[in-house]
Amino acid sequence: MPETSAPVDPAPRTGNDEIAPVTLTRPLRVLAWLSFLAEVIIIGTGGAVRLTGSGLGCSEWPLCTAESLVPTAEQGIHGIIEFGNRTMTGVVGLLAIAVLLLTLHAVGSSRLLKAALWFALGSIAAGVCSYAVALFFTDEAFSFFALGLLVGTIAGAIHSLRAASTRRDLVALAWIVLIGVVAQAFVGGITVLTGLNPWIVGFHYASSLLLVCVTAAFLARLNAPGMPRQRAVPGWFAGLSHITGLALAVTIFFGVLTTGSGPHSGDIDVIREGFDATFLAHVHSWPGYILGALVLIVTTIAWILHLQPARWLSVLALAVLVQIAVGVWQAREGLPPLLVGIHMVLAALSAAAYTVAVLRLKKPVEANP
Repeated sequence: MPETSAPVDPAPRTGNDEIAPVTLTRPLRVLAWLSFLAEVIIIGTGGAVRLTGSGLGCSEWPLCTAESLVPTAEQGIHGIIEFGNRTMTGVVGLLAIAVLLLTLHAVGSSRLLKAALWFALGSIAAGVCSYAVALFFTDEAFSFFALGLLVGTIAGAIHSLRAASTRRDLVALAWIVLIGVVAQAFVGGITVLTGLNPWIVGFHYASSLLLVCVTAAFLARLNAPGMPRQRAVPGWFAGLSHITGLALAVTIFFGVLTTGSGPHSGDIDVIREGFDATFLAHVHSWPGYILGALVLIVTTIAWILHLQPARWLSVLALAVLVQIAVGVWQAREGLPPLLVGIHMVLAALSAAAYTVAVLRLKKPVEANP
């Protein structure tokens, strides 16, 4: 991931866009890295839940059973795997909170930090009120607690962005991760309550992948000066890079559809219907090969022209080529769970590498003497 060479934003700017120097502490950097790694790991643990048929290992949500928070002996290994993934959600959430609080302290001292804590209390209160009201209408009321918590978190984010006078990019990214984690907990509960609906399962994975990209972007921006930026590459190259990103998104989209239509539904009693998995596997491969060609082209051009994104495009090229090889291998072997899991994690890492490469298409504007 990005270098760790710029501990301070060195240059102020004037007017409404003024940036005061911001000291980004070592704990913030360490926790930001841990947050990124945790987002990648939870894709792996979520994949393990699905690929081992443990999607309903915990039959209830947020409890594992109607009477127990943790899995019971009757649920066996499937309950342990599912509960392990839920526990990982807590780890991801705690890291997101820690990164956010340290970011707010760095850019706004105690003022933004205190406001965020008040909004946190308000979010909990909103969740409790939503839960209490929902109890009159449904037995599955905890989803409304998560929804109330999500609304309060979004309100806190809006306040922070309006109050922050510097490094709004870092503030926004940190809030997006926390909002995403809360939303993911809500979606995860809906996934269980709907019996592993394939569309919700696919959305759950895609959302996790986006959070990997956001934490990667946070790391990239953390090590960059917080001043205005301008394009550092020719316009046609930037356009070609964005077309490559579109190919990546299309490839991942059809990959999610293919996996959702295949044998790994998440539970032995959940049968996928509606799409032909074999046909979708071929459709998924077409944008994949186009993506591979585009990545090799932009990477080669970047090195020839000595463009700033060259190194991260090389990382992306390596990830995509390995991804294509794993995809061909798993298709020939009949989609073994281990290879499918590796394929899922590599997709997230490819998207993260692309995110950092795109951010390198711009550079800070040089200040006038």
